[in-house]
Amino acid sequence: MTSNHHQSVMFDESIEGLNVKNNGIYIDATFGRGGHTRGILDQLNQSGKVIAFDQDIGAVDYAKENFNDDRLEVIHSAFVNMSELLNKRGLIGKIDGILMDLGVSSPQLDNAQRGFSFNHDGPLDMRMDQTQGMSAAQWLTSANETEIADVLYQYGEERKSRRIASAIKRYQQDKSIDTTLQLANIIASVIKTQKNKHPATRSFQAIRIFINQELKQLSETLDQIIELLACGGRLVVISFHSIEDRIVKQFIQKHSRQKQAPKGLPVMDSEFKKTALKDLGKKFASKEELQTNKRSRSAILRTAQRTELEMEKC
Repeated sequence: MTSNHHQSVMFDESIEGLNVKNNGIYIDATFGRGGHTRGILDQLNQSGKVIAFDQDIGAVDYAKENFNDDRLEVIHSAFVNMSELLNKRGLIGKIDGILMDLGVSSPQLDNAQRGFSFNHDGPLDMRMDQTQGMSAAQWLTSANETEIADVLYQYGEERKSRRIASAIKRYQQDKSIDTTLQLANIIASVIKTQKNKHPATRSFQAIRIFINQELKQLSETLDQIIELLACGGRLVVISFHSIEDRIVKQFIQKHSRQKQAPKGLPVMDSEFKKTALKDLGKKFASKEELQTNKRSRSAILRTAQRTELEMEKC
């Protein structure tokens, strides 16, 4: 069963965090089903623009069918290519806000053919972009026990990673692992069911992150943000995984913490106090949203603002 319904997590907080200017240029780095994009468009006049990225061709097709707006451009690409593609459009340093929602969309989870969910039986794929790369099933076949265990531990913080990896390889001695429920059942045979949490949650998350190189792409994209943002432009990131949030937090801290002039150095310390970003803090989902949208339980929203580091460019 495939559903196009998707409830954007922390919708109000993310739009508020962008501090939308009605004639601004905004980036939705993960279009999904366009919930955040629509929220931005609603606050723009005819001079404003949204450029949305998504590596899922299904999301791009959905945009073509459901969004008829000259102010919107949807690009079939991972957000890691953002700087290159915006440079071609002459938009370096002209972006007023960038929104990154790092979660998997509900339609992706609900579509068994995508292989993201342990609740629906389907091909064990997990690729965001199904036009390229290795599927989860192919990787599990080619990887050895140590490699699987390392991925489960590094990207899913799964404490029983070695036991799970061993069970996977034992199973593969007699039969290939081709479907999501096959893998989920193997993991469930090793881990006891926890209250309100499926035993395969961490493992599926880890394999998805690895297959799509999500952490690598996130780090490389964040390194592009400062040159893309106009002075006063905002970065808003919603993460759902502690490792993702740590990467975002460290990036913002790196570029927002003031450097002090060394004691005794006979220079003005004004240059040392300038930073490229201002940390505007973090937020969690409201109590009301937590009751109606369970995906918001692990969401953390962080916001930063481009500062006037290089005055001549501002």
